[in-house]
Amino acid sequence: MGPVEVLASRAMNVEQIRQRLRALGARPSHEGRLLRAWLQGRALDGGPHTESNRLPKALQMALPELEAGLLALARVRSEHPGEEGTRLLVELADGQTVESVLLPREGLCVSTQLGCAVGCVFCMTGKDGLLRQLGSAEIVAQVALARRRRRVHKVVFMGMGEPAHNLDAVVEAIELLGTEGAVPHKNLVLSTVGDLRVFERLPQMAVKPALALSLHTTKADLRAELLPRAPRIDPATLVECGEAWARASGYPIQYQWTLIEGVNDGADEIEGIVRLLAGKYAVMNMIPFNAVDGLAYRRPSADRAAEIARTLHRRGILTKLRQSAGQDVDAGCGQLRAREIKLGFVQREARRAPTVRPSGAAS
Repeated sequence: MGPVEVLASRAMNVEQIRQRLRALGARPSHEGRLLRAWLQGRALDGGPHTESNRLPKALQMALPELEAGLLALARVRSEHPGEEGTRLLVELADGQTVESVLLPREGLCVSTQLGCAVGCVFCMTGKDGLLRQLGSAEIVAQVALARRRRRVHKVVFMGMGEPAHNLDAVVEAIELLGTEGAVPHKNLVLSTVGDLRVFERLPQMAVKPALALSLHTTKADLRAELLPRAPRIDPATLVECGEAWARASGYPIQYQWTLIEGVNDGADEIEGIVRLLAGKYAVMNMIPFNAVDGLAYRRPSADRAAEIARTLHRRGILTKLRQSAGQDVDAGCGQLRAREIKLGFVQREARRAPTVRPSGAAS
């Protein structure tokens, strides 16, 4: 099996890439140099060639195939610019697709799974469940892909999937990006619905990321309805775990709240947020719900969303009113992939349909 097949296989992880480089004679300095070039979106054979950094002959000869294999890990299938970011439908080596988002201020949102097992009732990604895990190389390949288009200085693991359900691959990706990828540790943001395994793993990591916790409600029973297959952690307990990591890491916790009209936008929830977050090292990100075909939920009016943010600010809770990237082009998380799958189905059915000839037409 050649380098292309080795590096473009399904669920490829970073350690497999390292092993392939070593098999071709790479020393640690060569390995780091090639990984840095890939992660920065540069050609593997770029840069000055001197006697001190000369690659072994076998490795030098394999570079074109190695580069082709790495490029095949993530390619742009389609691009959808919007006011809050450009959403990319990314094709993986096996032909499946995930979504990445080029965010304002040199940020990038990456996917960690194909599908999702949590089943949040307001999210398109989880409607079909979990299809497969992404390998750590497929995760960081989204960063390399984005950097071939523009600078990326912040990476949030907040796209398709629940990172806690693919923790080994996500940790490997974070540690590579925080070292060879030159992303500041505070600019690596691990998002989770709340899983105790994350809090157990964080202190052991060589690269300490910032943390984003999907809260969405302060009520345990409502949280169980909105996030049906998330761990049953009471919101107050989740905030306590988050606060402990915020103080240990020195990075504020980013709490995520998808704002849904008539569900979690009432005065009782505002009081609950103040009760849980007062005095905490935290930022509340309010994100108005992005309309999804087939779901009955609605986003609150712009005035109502702004009023909630202002009220929380007045009550001492640092709150940012954000827009989900892609809302203005109907391309919120998971919708691009779902739309493409639906279009493909329609096209296949059209090809299968028998041709109906007008009455009296020649055969």
